[in-house]
Amino acid sequence: MLEGLLIGLQTAFTLQSLIMVIAGCLIGTFIGMLPGLGPMSIISIMIPVAISMGDPSAALILLAGVYYGAIFGGSTSSILLNAPGVAGTVASAFDGYPMAQKGKAGKALTIAAIASFCGGTIGALLLMIFAPALSSVALLFHSSEYFALMVVGLSAIAAFAGTGQVTKALMMTVLGLIMATVGEGALFNAPRFTMGLMDLQSGFGFITLAMAMFALPEAIFLVLKPKAAVEGGDEIKDLRITRAEARAIAPVIGRQSIQGFFIGVLPGAGATIASFLGYAVERNIATKAEQDEFGKGSIKGLAAPETANNAACTGSFVPLLTLGIPGSGTTAILLGALIALNVTPGPRLMIDEPQVFWAVIMSMFIGNLVLLVLNLPLIPYIAKVLSIPRTFLIPFILFFTLMGAYIGQNNATELLLLVGFGVCATVLRFADYPLAPLLIGFILGGMLENNFSRSMQLYDGISFIWERPMTLGLLAIALFLVVLPSYRARRARLRAQGVADGD
Repeated sequence: MLEGLLIGLQTAFTLQSLIMVIAGCLIGTFIGMLPGLGPMSIISIMIPVAISMGDPSAALILLAGVYYGAIFGGSTSSILLNAPGVAGTVASAFDGYPMAQKGKAGKALTIAAIASFCGGTIGALLLMIFAPALSSVALLFHSSEYFALMVVGLSAIAAFAGTGQVTKALMMTVLGLIMATVGEGALFNAPRFTMGLMDLQSGFGFITLAMAMFALPEAIFLVLKPKAAVEGGDEIKDLRITRAEARAIAPVIGRQSIQGFFIGVLPGAGATIASFLGYAVERNIATKAEQDEFGKGSIKGLAAPETANNAACTGSFVPLLTLGIPGSGTTAILLGALIALNVTPGPRLMIDEPQVFWAVIMSMFIGNLVLLVLNLPLIPYIAKVLSIPRTFLIPFILFFTLMGAYIGQNNATELLLLVGFGVCATVLRFADYPLAPLLIGFILGGMLENNFSRSMQLYDGISFIWERPMTLGLLAIALFLVVLPSYRARRARLRAQGVADGD
């Protein structure tokens, strides 16, 4: 292992590898800022370039740099425009965009950059230490455990609801789960709820729905409520975080780096679930005063998903490199690139081709540093997007929203769906319904159904719940997450009445 690590260090610090890291980070960051062009699209475009190099180490370093660069840069459109084109940065908009509306866009981008750097760096360190051992742990997770993990994600839905909005959040989650059933089912390959439209055969596109829930209503709101636009758009001066703020987000970054990494290790989990769970966990363990700030511009609410999604991106390389199992659509594309380069990922990769395995891990440390150095000096200029006059900003948002939805499926029907869902989302927003739970239900719904169907087939019923201890344990955690908010709310009411703690 030590010999392989030394070989990886030598490979990662060659001039070619350093150029690939910087190029990958630059491409991923700047294209990742455009809503709709997520890591999958960018990596697909870059694969022919990577394969033409002929060097597996340099090619994978380039593609890995594009991957975490896109996640790093994807938070920018979420924070500035409320237009998350990547599932992993949806949660970043919950508190990042309210901060930008309060004239703290620079501070929000600074927190996002630091949290992303720490999450990616700590994740790379954990990857280096635990990769061989974690590969065997990942194999223990079967479809029943993934089903339970999805339930845990849905059980934390109260964290995405405002005060007194839990019922509304649950209604929106159920609506999201229903929307996830459109298209071919997991159990039978027959189309469902498509109304005879071939374009709905594969269901609604995530990018279309994300844009319709967040970006399009924002553009409509800028038209209908011009005074509700950004406060202090020209005062992009508050870029530094204070010592008190640094102390507040430090434990959040530490916890979510570890939690996000281990969620990323699980094939099928990935950055999206890591960011949602990270946000939910931090809100649930926060004090009552801090909980009230979540969704209104909480620095903890921004730091948690930004740390978790970058740590999860690093963790997703564990099943890819050590087992040859793609943990997400993006890593599936990376797997295809590896095979095209005649590299066989699996348990013997670190023995047979240590220069590839360790060089990629070492390049992650360099890449995260490059991303931090690249992004911090540019924050004042990036944040000036908010000082663009409304007459230019609205067409800008609409253009990238429509472009992102069309590119996502390469289908004009997506534009009609985008407008229809966008109008509905605007009405729901006026009625004070939280839109994030709908999107979470939609994202987790497909994975929930697929894994539940497989588990039912394997165990001929629901006996897998009590026959597999890990499944039962995860479902117990989900139950705890459901009960905890109610218990804390009841305790707060009792304490307000002066009867708590024996008074």
